[in-house]
Amino acid sequence: MFRTELCDILGIEYPIIQGGMVWVSYHELCAAVSEAGGLGILAGGSMTPDELREEIRLVKERTSKPFGVNVPIVKADSESLVDVAIEEGVSVISTSAGNPARFTPRIHDAGIKVMHVSPSAKLAKKAADAGVDAVVAEGIEAGGHDGFEEITTMALVPQVVDMLKIPVVAAGGIADSRGFVAALALGAKGVQIGTRFAATHEATGHPDFKGAIVNADDTGTVITGRVMGPTRCVRNRLTGRILEAEREGATAAELFKLIGIGRSRRAAVEGDVEEGTVYCGQIAGLISELKSAGDVIEEILEGAKALIALLGDTVEK
Repeated sequence: MFRTELCDILGIEYPIIQGGMVWVSYHELCAAVSEAGGLGILAGGSMTPDELREEIRLVKERTSKPFGVNVPIVKADSESLVDVAIEEGVSVISTSAGNPARFTPRIHDAGIKVMHVSPSAKLAKKAADAGVDAVVAEGIEAGGHDGFEEITTMALVPQVVDMLKIPVVAAGGIADSRGFVAALALGAKGVQIGTRFAATHEATGHPDFKGAIVNADDTGTVITGRVMGPTRCVRNRLTGRILEAEREGATAAELFKLIGIGRSRRAAVEGDVEEGTVYCGQIAGLISELKSAGDVIEEILEGAKALIALLGDTVEK
């Protein structure tokens, strides 16, 4: 019922993509999502090339279904990460944080599909012009690093859909069947989900990190670092200091020194959810418990069927 052209392009059963979240999206989560019919994605952003190679092989031990790798183009070793993904024969490479034209021809020559994450219609058009197979239109509701434009998913997706001829994937603020159906209604051919999958049993994250997501309410996340680039995460002691520094007019260099290096790892891996950065989407307030990745997908699909049937009855009346 929910098979779209995106499914045909990526070779997946359902148009549900798991976001490549640093320190979280490793082989356990990636394989579980792909095995359940979606597209699991390894987070190349928190791996060395050798680590990525090992993770790809571990995924292949757990599933024969398609899966992908996310590569932030801005990362210093992005070219090596792309090379490893090509050598190991992944199905899809999802690029972000840079111009996909740098790698798309080489990836296509290897017979691999390319998606690119874009926070604005202008950047989505540039990605399409670079030849990517699909664009992920990601709104400011998303966790982690967001776009300077701070466009919401609801506003961004239909504009990108109207502009492009290739499939558009909606991302940012989607965690259940209602968000899934809404994205399809906006013209998207699928969804990319991060935070809901971060709060699963298979996600590689410290229990306190997952607990911070589950315990966040509707105002539990905040945007910091607008001078350097907006980042959405759970409110904690660290974000309080960053916000105070921003109010006092701190420069990008001063903020970078305050934030430091390794804060996201400190939260996700070490479990320090007060002095670490808990990357988390605004939809966290909707998440109340940990579930398996397979159950998340099943509930989205079953709920979407019921919701569409209800909407059909409403229209008829």
